[in-house]
Amino acid sequence: MKCNYTLLFTHTPHSHWYSLQSSLVTAHLNRSFSFTQRLTLAVVPRLVWLLLMTVGRTWRFEVMAEEGVTPAFHGFTPRREIYCFWHQCVLACAFYFRSTHATILISQSFDGELITRTLELFGYRAVRGSSSRGGRDGLLALRRVLDDGTPVIFTADGPRGPIYQSKMGPVKLAEKTGAPIGAFHLEPERAWVMGSWDRFQVPKPFSRIAVSWGRWTVVPDEVDAEDLERLRAGVDNALESARLRAYRHFGRESA
Repeated sequence: MKCNYTLLFTHTPHSHWYSLQSSLVTAHLNRSFSFTQRLTLAVVPRLVWLLLMTVGRTWRFEVMAEEGVTPAFHGFTPRREIYCFWHQCVLACAFYFRSTHATILISQSFDGELITRTLELFGYRAVRGSSSRGGRDGLLALRRVLDDGTPVIFTADGPRGPIYQSKMGPVKLAEKTGAPIGAFHLEPERAWVMGSWDRFQVPKPFSRIAVSWGRWTVVPDEVDAEDLERLRAGVDNALESARLRAYRHFGRESA
């Protein structure tokens, strides 16, 4: 099924505290950046936005889902939900879900600041933290976002991998909030693949892109560490199922 539309997430315009949190982190980090880094931050996000908006309009999206799973189409209104995808398909995801006002957890680093400024041009919001530094504060901020009724997104194996292995953050957030975890993967038929840890993909102009949705994961409250790990592995399985379905859509057997 071919489509050229964007999933639009509803949002509450009265809650801007997470934007303030990101701005305060940005102001703090700016004082530690070199002149070259500040110049990069001023120029690169706008160039990436311009290039991605230009090339992205040539892509053709084809949506599919695991049996029993309803994929998100234009007009779909999410509730307080958590979404996960693998880091390698962030470019396609950034374009496909543009202007959603979804909130993403991004690390407190120069690379994180570069990503934040780029994604904000597409309409995303950011809270700053990571699985290794500032993670607790980041999850607390995301909990408030969900309490506000808006969705959050994780690059499940980011920011440094290992590839195709999710972190515990989405599962812990789901445990604390009761929000379900959705899994999806965007796979281009034709792409440049980088030599990075995540095999980062840059879809080529006019490429078809499979939008593959996996099953949902529901996390009960107050589960023990063993069950949390089992549920985290379940998120991995849902993401891999979505990725491999997209591969089969293009006649590929494995990655």
